[in-house]
Amino acid sequence: MTQSLTPSRPRLTLGTRGSPLALWQAHAVRDALVAAHGWSPGDVAVEVIRTTGDAITDRALAEAGGKGLFTKELEEALLDGRIDLAVHSAKDMATQLPDGLHIAGYLPRADVRDALILREGASLDDLPPGARIGTASLRREAQLRRLRPDLDVSLLRGNVHTRLGKVRDGVFDGTLLALAGLTRLGLADKASAVLPTDAFLPAVGQGAVAIEARLGDAATGEQLAPVLDPATGVAVSMERAFLTELDGSCRTPLAGLARIEGGEVSFRGLLLSPDGREAVEVERRCTISEAVAIGTEAGRDVKARAPRHILPD
Repeated sequence: MTQSLTPSRPRLTLGTRGSPLALWQAHAVRDALVAAHGWSPGDVAVEVIRTTGDAITDRALAEAGGKGLFTKELEEALLDGRIDLAVHSAKDMATQLPDGLHIAGYLPRADVRDALILREGASLDDLPPGARIGTASLRREAQLRRLRPDLDVSLLRGNVHTRLGKVRDGVFDGTLLALAGLTRLGLADKASAVLPTDAFLPAVGQGAVAIEARLGDAATGEQLAPVLDPATGVAVSMERAFLTELDGSCRTPLAGLARIEGGEVSFRGLLLSPDGREAVEVERRCTISEAVAIGTEAGRDVKARAPRHILPD
């Protein structure tokens, strides 16, 4: 009688959303772990978990509950032990995480800039008055309105391919997407223009892949440590400190970017009114060890100077 072999269990199970970009991110974490430890690909399983945010496509996230809609089900799976790590786009993560969880770290950050995708033309200046631009981001909408108040900015939800298709088919004249996401999907050539950060500040965490874990899970933390990028951790932690102080959510147009330059960190933050007509900016420079504290202080400075009506409720 031949005895069947039981397949070995994976060393780690990663949870992810099911969009092409989310799967790319999860596989990037898996591949980094495999390379760091000399494992086989089967040692790291990838489990797709559908989130509430994926199911809502007909309205802005601000109306449905905010950023946590893309992480809630993944975090539940993490807390009940179905997965060992959750892989997210850092910019999708709420400022307050569920008890028992933390961001363990980040992969090396990709290009942070936004890309403009146009049906015709090669820059914002090429768009005629009244051109219809689709986005689901209040930050992008407010900055667009600040630069081009004559444009018609409307809601466009869906994954990268869905948004590109809406432009290709003429439903919209253009859209904005993170250059990092386009590049990861092999679609960087779809960008009509890449917007410089001095004119169009990115979302907090844009371009970074965040890895969420259970607090106190030392064994998983040790396995994860070799693939984490300390510089990205410093920069995104500073940006998130700024966001946290302003109680940032999908209901508030906020942007922030920290960069490590030599032994220092430079930071720029921005709070806008939804129509882009009012804005409060802040710039800071500090040592790496001060990054989180200065990010918090920058948020307090913006809050103190901002008109009451554009602050989060």
